[in-house]
Amino acid sequence: MPRPGTTHLRNDPVLIPVGVLFLLIFLLNLAVFAQNPAPSNPTPNDPGATNPPAPATKNRPSSSPQGSSSDDEERETGTFVFHTGVNEVVLHATVIDDKKRIITNLERNAFTVFEDGKPQTITSFRHEDIPVAMGIVIDNSGSMREKRDRVNKAALNLVRSSNPQDQVFVVNFNDEYYLDQDFTNDIGKLKLALEKVEARGGTALYDALVASADHLKKSGKLQKKVLFVITDGEDNASQENLEQAVRHLQAEDGPTVYAIGILGEERARRARRALQTLAESTGGIAFLPKTADEVDQISKTVAHDIRNQYTIGYKPTIPKNAGGYRAIRVDARAPGYHKLSVRTRSGYYAAQEQAAGGN
Repeated sequence: MPRPGTTHLRNDPVLIPVGVLFLLIFLLNLAVFAQNPAPSNPTPNDPGATNPPAPATKNRPSSSPQGSSSDDEERETGTFVFHTGVNEVVLHATVIDDKKRIITNLERNAFTVFEDGKPQTITSFRHEDIPVAMGIVIDNSGSMREKRDRVNKAALNLVRSSNPQDQVFVVNFNDEYYLDQDFTNDIGKLKLALEKVEARGGTALYDALVASADHLKKSGKLQKKVLFVITDGEDNASQENLEQAVRHLQAEDGPTVYAIGILGEERARRARRALQTLAESTGGIAFLPKTADEVDQISKTVAHDIRNQYTIGYKPTIPKNAGGYRAIRVDARAPGYHKLSVRTRSGYYAAQEQAAGGN
């Protein structure tokens, strides 16, 4: 079982233990030295002496977050550029009226953002179909065997219905999880990844979601992030528990989770509650269809939801580097609407670099 929080390829090379590797290098260098003894060192006054070349240096990967050198962060894909301040909290919000219709014509002054119950000043606002970094996370356990064809079709239709500049990866999971396709918008590659079906084993849902969220954070180049997960059962194989998974997903700039649970009667209550908790805490939706035949239509609903959100930024009155959990609520009011509901993440952990184990 790989460590939760790290995605890995299905055909990862075998890793040599570090201690063994150092021993092999030492023995190899010793053998080379024995065959080619070093010449005596020339003295500084030796006319034949030359200055030795400076040792080559390797570029060390930067450990500082991208864009931390200035107050503005720029993320670009094609012709799309998204600017956000590094001290800004960015929310992606869907607005629904009392008839469950998505409302898309509101202005900035229609919204009020609350953090820990205190109103915040909105610093940026837009309502555009911006591209997303999305992970498609599919249950590959034994009970999903007969459902996979319909599930795969729905996942591909989600991509087709989404922004053409979206970047998508595929993770298949049972009691382990595999990154079978890294970020791409190539339908053919995504289709091949979804067809890597090994319907067997248990259901490590929480581990797969945590690993996928980490992959979005480390490798996703787009600010808006989504996880689309489909499962047919209760988690029974993860090292993470539900609380740890939710905490990880609620990290700053974490993804929105859209979950589809094709659940039978057995243990359905706990599985349903888990999916609803994962989705609602991140601003997404949990769908609970009776059969896999409904999944395709749901995927189109998800695509429509993602493409019709408002992007709202604010700088919290308590700086993010103070850390801690912050509860979020967004209200919307506008003439002509009796009651509007805003769906977005319920909160976030500020300035928390969380370990995969939920620490």
